[in-house]
Amino acid sequence: MPSTTVLDSHIHHIETGAGDPPVVFLHGSPTSSHLWRNIIPHVADRARVLAPDLIGMGASGKPDIAYRFADHARYLAAWIEARHLDQIVLVGHDWGGALAMDWAARHPGRVRGVALLETFLRPQMWAELPQDVIDHSKALRTPGLGERLLLEENAAIEYALPHPFAIKTGLRPEDHDVYRAPYTDPASRRPLLQWPREIPYDREPADVAERMDAYGEWLAASPEVPKLLLTVENGVGIASPEIVDWARRNIAALEIEGIGPAGHQAPEDQPHAIGQAVADWLNRHHLLSPASPGPTTV
Repeated sequence: MPSTTVLDSHIHHIETGAGDPPVVFLHGSPTSSHLWRNIIPHVADRARVLAPDLIGMGASGKPDIAYRFADHARYLAAWIEARHLDQIVLVGHDWGGALAMDWAARHPGRVRGVALLETFLRPQMWAELPQDVIDHSKALRTPGLGERLLLEENAAIEYALPHPFAIKTGLRPEDHDVYRAPYTDPASRRPLLQWPREIPYDREPADVAERMDAYGEWLAASPEVPKLLLTVENGVGIASPEIVDWARRNIAALEIEGIGPAGHQAPEDQPHAIGQAVADWLNRHHLLSPASPGPTTV
């Protein structure tokens, strides 16, 4: 698969299909472009599809950086420029959704559509969260304890990823091995430690909250850009009914569609429902090329 030199490192990506506008799929933590393997075929018969591994994740390089949200945004923006992508559609899950909205807000004339799933639409307060989520999140943010759990024990991959909260239908061992492969030692797991510490609960860290505020303003003031929010049944926390209601009231040109029961890593539970919903949305907004014969596989 292609690898692109970006800044002081490289970003690996999947690429298939043809057509304009290009559709870019962005994963979150602790996954990789592998997350999209069963979704991309729903779109790639009528679109050029690219799915990068975020810096420090998947098969991408692991430079000596802090792996803050701003770092990921900087490497992603450099990759988009290096691939000469313009007038793009962004599909994002988890932190990939936040990065999609951030890039769109910073490049408002270059985005044709944004589809989002289980992502951070706005900063949240601790008081909005269930107690078990608060306890877990605070443990990961506690100096020393977070390092033990995420760097030494690799809990994001070994415990959180296969947990029913994340994947209700279970994770196949061969797919678990793909997600496990980039994180062979504590040093390689630094992105997985930093991601939970970037969530701006009670607006801390402040710089991430400010970036979410900025893309929230863009979401509200861009009626020319179609947006799709996919929701899971019994969503809590990151995509609770309260947040979905907020999105309905505050995001311009938004369509909301349910994909059925799923955990947080919904592309593992409902890939075909997600793929079909994204393909139908693209088609409704004339963002797919004319149909071509034959299936496309990743």
